[in-house]
Amino acid sequence: MGQYDLAKAIPEPEEHFFLPEEVIDTLEKIKLLAKKHPVNVLITGKQGCGKSTLVRQFAARNKRPLATFQIGILSEPGQLFGEHRLKDGETYYQRFLFPEAIQTPGCTIHLEEINRPENPKALNMLFSVLAEDRQVWTDELGLIKVADEVVFFATLNEGDEFVGTEMLDAALRDRFYVISLDYLPPDVETKVLSLKTGIDEGDALTIVNLANQLRENKQEPLIVSTRHTLMIAELVSVGASIRDAFINSLQISKDVLESILLSLHFELGEKGKGNEKRYRTY
Repeated sequence: MGQYDLAKAIPEPEEHFFLPEEVIDTLEKIKLLAKKHPVNVLITGKQGCGKSTLVRQFAARNKRPLATFQIGILSEPGQLFGEHRLKDGETYYQRFLFPEAIQTPGCTIHLEEINRPENPKALNMLFSVLAEDRQVWTDELGLIKVADEVVFFATLNEGDEFVGTEMLDAALRDRFYVISLDYLPPDVETKVLSLKTGIDEGDALTIVNLANQLRENKQEPLIVSTRHTLMIAELVSVGASIRDAFINSLQISKDVLESILLSLHFELGEKGKGNEKRYRTY
């Protein structure tokens, strides 16, 4: 327990991380609200669209310690706080990081995959720390109060394609401000791939156009996250062909890929359409 120094858990900022200006403005308002009282923010969006990175970036930009907790492994109430263990034939209570984190002023708490606990009842004790009174009682630890300026970020993937997820309890969801993320617009995603991996913008645009064809395939749409396109661009940056990089990074048949590559033959020089939202680095 004492081995983890939250004061030193401030992450390094990530370069070339783009968000819609409206989301950046909302995050700045969240920072101001947190000066009055702890705040809860739910980040929703497609797989690999930057939800976890947004949380890290918020902590990094504001010089806040970050503590991340995998909600998907929880199977019983109170498991975030600690558990009873056996040593040398005796039972003792092992306190976990969560109570220390929520009692650290200005800490950013990331509740990852909040809609994927092994048992939905495992979230019951979260209701108290996310509610207005911001405190919870446990027999083992006594009264635990959330410290000043703590911000709770919860992230989730929603949809039938995410096996093992549950719709978030309405009473729990009601405690959060909500920010929704989506895939980057083509021109921004092209710039991100080029800046982060060093490939030229022509190759980056080809990757983005191909990814969007797969995303928008009406018969068999494929989730191609920005995380995936970055992986593909990294392979291209060390000499792989775009075709091979896609095959090695995605579960896609060569025939489907070849068909889409052929359809793109006359489109590769075309920029993606602009997006109404304005993006800037965060």
